[in-house]
Amino acid sequence: MANAGVLEDALIGMVTERQMRHVFDTNTFGVLHCAQYASRLMARGQGGSIVNLASIMGTNGNAGQAVYAASEAAVIGITRSLAKELAPQNIRVNAIAPGVIDTDMACSVGPERFASIVASVRMGRMGQPLDVARVSAFLASDLSAYVTGQTIGVDGGMLV
Repeated sequence: MANAGVLEDALIGMVTERQMRHVFDTNTFGVLHCAQYASRLMARGQGGSIVNLASIMGTNGNAGQAVYAASEAAVIGITRSLAKELAPQNIRVNAIAPGVIDTDMACSVGPERFASIVASVRMGRMGQPLDVARVSAFLASDLSAYVTGQTIGVDGGMLV
């Protein structure tokens, strides 16, 4: 599973080249590198399952997060493309797009912004890492043997 990610909020007029490169290097190129190595190993065996971690911002976008949302949308595009490319080798590729999950990244936005983000979740709470882990376990298991190229939102009905 490829799950490294960084978030650097900035309005588009204020975002720096360094921020753009840092976000894309980690969030997007990291996924490509992991998939490249994992697919080589899986191709030698009986296939396998690659689970990429994207973000609900990759499907919904958000003000002040154009760079982050673009990097996560790229992860979703990578997932769909690799699913088509690797399916003949019995390698499934899917993504999980979490909303607000109780992690250091989510809590780093400051208390006021954090409260407004949690308020946008229809289930009325932030997700827990276990919520994401359960979907990951499903995608990695034989229970999803005929699932590939999908992005599953784990967002509690988050509205952005």
